[in-house]
Amino acid sequence: MARRSQPQLPASRRGVVSFRWKLITALSAALCTLALLSIQYRQSRPIPSLSVARSRIPLQKYSGDRPKIAFLFLARLDLPLDFLWDRFFKGGDERNLSIYVHSIPGFVFDEGTTRSHFFHNRQLKNSIEVVWGEASMIAAERLLLASALEDSSNQRFVLLSDSCVPLYDFGYIYSYLMSSPKSFVDSFLDTKDQRYTMKMFPVIPKEKWRKGSQWISLIRSHAEVIVSDDTVFPVFQKFCKRSLPLDPSKKWLYLKHRRHNCIPDEHYVQTLLTMRGLESEMERRTVTYTTWNLLAKKAEAKSWHPLTFTSDNSGAKEIEEIKKINHVCYETEYRTEWCRANSKPVPCFLFARKFTRGAAMRLLSEGLVESSTDTTTTS
Repeated sequence: MARRSQPQLPASRRGVVSFRWKLITALSAALCTLALLSIQYRQSRPIPSLSVARSRIPLQKYSGDRPKIAFLFLARLDLPLDFLWDRFFKGGDERNLSIYVHSIPGFVFDEGTTRSHFFHNRQLKNSIEVVWGEASMIAAERLLLASALEDSSNQRFVLLSDSCVPLYDFGYIYSYLMSSPKSFVDSFLDTKDQRYTMKMFPVIPKEKWRKGSQWISLIRSHAEVIVSDDTVFPVFQKFCKRSLPLDPSKKWLYLKHRRHNCIPDEHYVQTLLTMRGLESEMERRTVTYTTWNLLAKKAEAKSWHPLTFTSDNSGAKEIEEIKKINHVCYETEYRTEWCRANSKPVPCFLFARKFTRGAAMRLLSEGLVESSTDTTTTS
């Protein structure tokens, strides 16, 4: 049986179909190009809300006699330890403090979400979505600093997590921070993790690359440097990113490609202030205590998270051991940092993390958040 030939479209019709396919392909390519350009633009441009906040920062210097500490809380949602901070703030003069909270966009601190009136309506209205290990974390820090800088009486800026607790009363912490003309920024040479990449050069020279704790206490001029930065932050956005965990069965990929892993909040402030020649204006240590599991197995030790304080390990003995620490050793620099404030010996730590609600309740019930007579910084 003879095969019947397939009917063919007229030449004019085939030309129309071909033109339509070419048009669809061209439009698809154009849309993809526009999408990529849009993503790159969003990653490199300044955060609009930060630009607005900058415009509200007063230019004149503070000349009053009642400087404030701005307490800046980075919260995942609410503040589970608000009851402890409520007691802490009640022990101070409200004219000496300001409170700012960065939470998820749209979250409001009111009678229904916090037990402390100190936090009512203290959330930022320009907050952003934050992902751990990404540049959004330092973007949130910059938003907190920018908001606090709008009040010219804020002269010290303390960054805290939602699991932080104070180790002393308000009066002692206020005297400690105000007595020192320097910022407290944990900062040391990063010689082990190899998080620096030459893609950051020449904006960030390798010799200026630093690492340290995210939890900082700043003088006002340093806070202004961080908020006004438009050159270093974009480089961190583009080249300092955490690598996603690999499937154990694909561990060979890590060895083959030597994947780059960079945690922005452990490098940004330290590197920026070093690049600006401000290391001499810093006590190169943090005032927030964190303990790490040094006895963990090698695989567990790379989980990036500190040990948690519970009601079982947050008694008088443990808290007193933290308060007795008077120096910090930095192996990469063979440096011992003896803790001082205004050239006077002091305990190293004013705050500690990570504390559960049970641990915080124990601190309150046993009266462990108190000053002591032998640690005063006043003359």
